[in-house]
Amino acid sequence: MSGADADADDEALAEEILEVELGEAVRGRLDRALADAAPTLSRARLQALMAEGAVSRDGAALTDASAKATPGRYRIAIPPPTPAIPQPEPIPLTVLFEDAHLIVVDKPAGMAAHPAPGSETGTLVNALLAHCGASLSGIGGVARPGIVHRLDKDTSGVMVAAKTDAAHRGLAALFERHDIERSYIAFTRGAPRAARGTVVTRIARSPRDRKKMAVVRAGGRDAITHYEVRRAFGPAARPLAARLACRLETGRTHQIRVHLAHIGAPCLADPLYGAGAPAPAVKAATTSAGLARQALHAAVLGFVHPITGEPLRFETPLPPDLARLEAELEGL
Repeated sequence: MSGADADADDEALAEEILEVELGEAVRGRLDRALADAAPTLSRARLQALMAEGAVSRDGAALTDASAKATPGRYRIAIPPPTPAIPQPEPIPLTVLFEDAHLIVVDKPAGMAAHPAPGSETGTLVNALLAHCGASLSGIGGVARPGIVHRLDKDTSGVMVAAKTDAAHRGLAALFERHDIERSYIAFTRGAPRAARGTVVTRIARSPRDRKKMAVVRAGGRDAITHYEVRRAFGPAARPLAARLACRLETGRTHQIRVHLAHIGAPCLADPLYGAGAPAPAVKAATTSAGLARQALHAAVLGFVHPITGEPLRFETPLPPDLARLEAELEGL
């Protein structure tokens, strides 16, 4: 047997065959019916498999994901995961929770969630590939952690990633229903006029700067942020800075940063949305604290485990740079 034949045999042995029976009561689209019957596969994954001709019935390949589902036995050939395009990197992680389905970490500021132009390496995905290794399943056909939500590169705090297709689908559904507890700590220039409130706007890409998001009157997506001033620093009548607790009801790109700037209290040291210089004493405090990124930390993440049903809640303390900032602001 040639080396090429041996490799081919290895691949054939690694392929997983899944048989699914759809009963007489089946209704709707075929991809949705198969996803309901095969909970380990997401609907998107099934659509990709169908496009590749990997789903069949009675020996005939079924490639139309939108076709009407009909009763019968379906054969799904799941190829072995291909190597991830991002490469594993042995980057230390602060792991808050991990099981066979998902992993929760405390992401440091300066680490991007996944590779992108300008951050091709050193990302959370690179670190998770090295940490999780063989425990990752082929999410989307590629061995990679399932990133279902993101924190900005320079925002620290709690993130969850899926290790299996089923967990990925379950977590994505929780985020889509906004059935997730997410609370952030922000240090702001000045303080909002109201000690607590809710910011409700629409957010879209800024037409003037494609790197930024903006509040828009039409188009965009609904965005809702609840905030509460937990502490004000400086004169009571006109605070120079404040510590806010922000709770997300939706999760749009840069949402908290955009909303706080919109109400006149942007995050300190925010390079995109922090237009306008803080008071000299506040500027001195950020310099003394060594703050080199927006003062925003994802402190709390709570959700129901999508596989086990266990309620999970994680809370992390301020990272050292924000703890130093708070200590400096206390002296105002």
